[in-house]
Amino acid sequence: MLEFLVEQRIAEAIAKGELDDLPGAGRPLDLDDDAHVPEEMRLAYRILKNAGYAPREVGALNEKLTRLKAKIELLSACRSSRTRRSTSSGRRIRRS
Repeated sequence: MLEFLVEQRIAEAIAKGELDDLPGAGRPLDLDDDAHVPEEMRLAYRILKNAGYAPREVGALNEKLTRLKAKIELLSACRSSRTRRSTSSGRRIRRS
C-alpha cells in the first residue's frame, strides 16, 4: 500500500512538472557516498565492498531501485507523449 502511494505521488509530481530541472538531473547518482555509514564502520564496509560482498539488504534495495527507475522512465515517456499530442494543436496543455 505504501509503495502504491509513493508511486502515485511521484506520478503526480512528474505530471505537474515538479521534478523538472532538479539539481543533478541527467547525471548518475553518487553511490559511493558513505556519509550514512558510522565512521567506525566505514573501513570495514569499504573492504567488504571492494571484495565484492554486498549485504542482502543492499541487493534488495538495488532491485527496488531498478524497478523504480523503470517506472519513472515509463511515466516520463507517457508524460512526453501526452505533451507531444497536446502541442500538435499549437499550444501546450498540462494535465494534472
